[in-house]
Amino acid sequence: MASGLLDNGAMATPPLKYKPNPKAPRQVLPVLNAQVRASSAEEVAQGFTAEQVSVEAQRCLQCAKPTCVDACPLHLDIKRFIQRLAEGEYQPAHDVISEQSPFPGVCGRVCQHELFCEDACIVGKKWDPVAIGSLERFAADHARLRMQELATSYPKPTGPKVALVGSGPASLIAAYDLVRWNYRVTIFEALHKLGGVLAYGIPNFRLPREILHEEISRLQNMGVEFEVDFIVGKTASLEELFEEGYAAIFVGTGAGLPYLMGIPGENLVGVYTANEFLTRINLMESFKFPDMPTPVRVGAHTVIVGGGNSAMDAARWAKRMGSQTTVLYRRGRAELKARLEEIEHAEEEGIHFEFLAAPVALFGDEAGTVKELECIRMELGEPDESGRRSPVPVKGSEYRIPVDTVVAAIGQAPNPTLQKATPQLITKRGKVVIDDHGETSMARVYAGGDVVRGGSTVILAMKDGRAAAQSIHAAISADLAAAEVKQ
Repeated sequence: MASGLLDNGAMATPPLKYKPNPKAPRQVLPVLNAQVRASSAEEVAQGFTAEQVSVEAQRCLQCAKPTCVDACPLHLDIKRFIQRLAEGEYQPAHDVISEQSPFPGVCGRVCQHELFCEDACIVGKKWDPVAIGSLERFAADHARLRMQELATSYPKPTGPKVALVGSGPASLIAAYDLVRWNYRVTIFEALHKLGGVLAYGIPNFRLPREILHEEISRLQNMGVEFEVDFIVGKTASLEELFEEGYAAIFVGTGAGLPYLMGIPGENLVGVYTANEFLTRINLMESFKFPDMPTPVRVGAHTVIVGGGNSAMDAARWAKRMGSQTTVLYRRGRAELKARLEEIEHAEEEGIHFEFLAAPVALFGDEAGTVKELECIRMELGEPDESGRRSPVPVKGSEYRIPVDTVVAAIGQAPNPTLQKATPQLITKRGKVVIDDHGETSMARVYAGGDVVRGGSTVILAMKDGRAAAQSIHAAISADLAAAEVKQ
């Protein structure tokens, strides 16, 4: 049963005495049966039971110098919250996390812990690292029982106004910090739903929408205001926001401009970018058609081009919508950029991988609908700028496969709307340029996340948002102090 909840809604009680046992086997996160989940939008990972939490939390050594804390981009007090879990103190564990993050339910599910805190875990030097992400998720899911109480416990902010552009992870964490410092925070979102990439990019079966909605509601309860269907750069300019009394602005508009494959036939019916495909399904809930009026065309045979997390998400959705699905990747399995967990889940769900192959052209029927994909075999040559071996086409190895749907998941760049409307913002390859304090070329305008980095990770976007919030607080505090001196 997910997260250790018993049938009566109570929690199982683990041993209260903390007894370090790093030699215990790392607990395996329960998941839905592969055959069941391959046709369902239900969450795949089911969460630790209370018994698993007791074992896993006691694998932690409670190091004198916890390297996991330094490795976490948000610097969560991992040592302390795990100790609380080991002692059976679930709500205090959540309270420890809340000192730094309002999103344990989100981060516990989608943060790439294996690249950060778990990679730095001392236990992992000899055994498997502690499952920090799954423990964080457990604390979050238990705290959901207390959400109503949390909803009424915050004072209304009264300080200076700060505008945050985009409601993705960078803006959300910045809002959390700023509102706790008494700033009146407004988040402006171009779409009709909140969450940014968390809402349009990550599938329901990885991040249930009720988790995202509840954690955003927590910000609303703290006093953060949200305006949807508001495109900064069109609905209002940055200058107009300053005229409305905002003391600082943070730009966290993400990377929503997809890269195209650049091959013949890319405009045929049935060919999507991952951005469009995932947005239609995740945000507009086309998987519920006809209950939702937003269908997405998925044929009998789907090919996903790419090897990152978006490619895995698109492939797993196509499979759930009844399509025989193949991931076409120009390198080998070892070079896939997606999380290992997502790759393994895709394989378990029956998704086929075609490695060392790349698309060359698409061919359609008389109605303009895609019917065939021409590919070419690749081999790995010398390493590229990133250190990965570059794929090289094998001459004369072209071949064709039948296809009804093609999804290009080969990366994305920042949407240029705001940048074009604000030419004084210095950009480089579409990305907003910032200084060491997160400030752009415009005074009191800050930026972070994918609009600065390009396509990156949720947790690094949060790291940027937190850093920008600290810079905003320092700058406005200095302004207020200077004004007092003049008086």
